[in-house]
Amino acid sequence: MNDGKRKSLRVALIVSERTLCEYSMFLEHLLVGLADESIPVALVCPPGCDVGPVVRGAVEVLRHPALDLPLAGRLSRKALAERLAEFEPAVLHCLCESKASLASRLARRMDLPYVLTVNSLQRRWGLSSVSARHCARIIVPARSIAANIAKVYPCFAERIEQINIGTFVAEGSACFSEPARIATIVLAHPLDNADDFENLFSAVRHMILDGYEFMMLVMGGGRAESQVRRLLAALDLAQTVTIVPRLRPWRSVLAAADIFIQPVAGSAFNPFLLEAMSVGAAVAACRGGVDDLIIEEKTAVVFDPNDELSIIRTLQRLLGRREFARKIAVTAQEYLRENHSVSKMISATLQTYHNAERWYKPSNS
Repeated sequence: MNDGKRKSLRVALIVSERTLCEYSMFLEHLLVGLADESIPVALVCPPGCDVGPVVRGAVEVLRHPALDLPLAGRLSRKALAERLAEFEPAVLHCLCESKASLASRLARRMDLPYVLTVNSLQRRWGLSSVSARHCARIIVPARSIAANIAKVYPCFAERIEQINIGTFVAEGSACFSEPARIATIVLAHPLDNADDFENLFSAVRHMILDGYEFMMLVMGGGRAESQVRRLLAALDLAQTVTIVPRLRPWRSVLAAADIFIQPVAGSAFNPFLLEAMSVGAAVAACRGGVDDLIIEEKTAVVFDPNDELSIIRTLQRLLGRREFARKIAVTAQEYLRENHSVSKMISATLQTYHNAERWYKPSNS
């Protein structure tokens, strides 16, 4: 890749509110990497979203839709395409599958290739708007997602490319780094279903009654928050478990954790799990869904979310055997250094952009 071609590349990133909320650190690292390579970037994002915490370098921010009115979608896309045409991108990169339809329509209108990032498992027709002619690559952050897309959409199997999300691993481990401090357990999980927490909170109550001392912080919000709070009150855990919104920068909150818990299997790549491992918290999680980061007895200890006794035994191992917990945390950090570096992520993403340019044949060629 010569310097001349690298400087000629211009990229338009299309993000959703979910990208800015859950994958903000990934987006920030990507923008910094593109700025370091002197690549001009346009960022297409929803109106009202605060991009200040993630925007780095000379980024042109375009809000879409400009008109949030019924039947105004076509006019808004036309206006966006005209503004993007002034920017003259060589490649579009859609960072969220919820914006796949927009990316496909823009690519067709502007006669450009695009790259689509898919962070979650798909059902049939979930990606029905992907353009076979314009979508050069589908980037996934995990083998489980790659296998899922290849099975559901075999016609795109050869275009799937796994690029691990990168992170900066802390030099030290947060896990029980201050022996005199009360143990801290952190969860980052949406409060959309109270059932996700019932067995875990029952296990926490059991641990408290057995004399274990710790505090638990739950970062999140959702439609079932009132039910979750009632559950805590019924179990007399209001003094032990605190619910807070997702705080920014949330990496600093994770850095205060000795233990990080993923209470149920997730259908999407969990950036909070990645960052918890990177700061050196010991992870307790369950298998299933997108669980590539969870390597039993290496990067995490594993429990059955439907078995309260399994959760209790796992918490006892981590809280009662602190050196074991620290070993799990340190081993996970070593795994991330080897497999989830930011520099490798940026290099692979840039190569994907250039491959997309070479792959695409414009209509007028």
